[in-house]
Amino acid sequence: MFDIRELYQEVIVDHNRNPRNFGKLEDANKTLDGYNPLCGDKLTLYIKTNNNTIEDISFDGSGCAISVASASLMTDIMKGRKLDEAEALFNKFHHLITSDEELDITELGKLAALAGVKDYPARVKCASLCWHTLHSVIQGDAAPVSTE
Repeated sequence: MFDIRELYQEVIVDHNRNPRNFGKLEDANKTLDGYNPLCGDKLTLYIKTNNNTIEDISFDGSGCAISVASASLMTDIMKGRKLDEAEALFNKFHHLITSDEELDITELGKLAALAGVKDYPARVKCASLCWHTLHSVIQGDAAPVSTE
């Protein structure tokens, strides 16, 4: 029988081994560092915005499989989004990985692969590091983000 968890695991493994949008974005007009001291995940998020739209986005750094996969998935889904759409998606994703509520995950696409992290509280910080960093960039914060 088909197990959706296996598919999700494959998505995470693929995005960890072959991260999308990995590397410095030379023409970024916003950058911010994020750090998860519990796991040692570190990333720099690079964003090029124009007219309140994320034209391009990338990341670099190092981290566990969950952290790298989450950043890869996030950058994939954020390209072309308005900043308010990105902020709304941040809230949905945060709710997905922190709430026990049953959610409609169909609108999240491949991000749904990370839904199982909520069962592992220490991993929530790994999955959410890039998202909190993006949220801080959108809010105009300049201080590096820490999950602690």
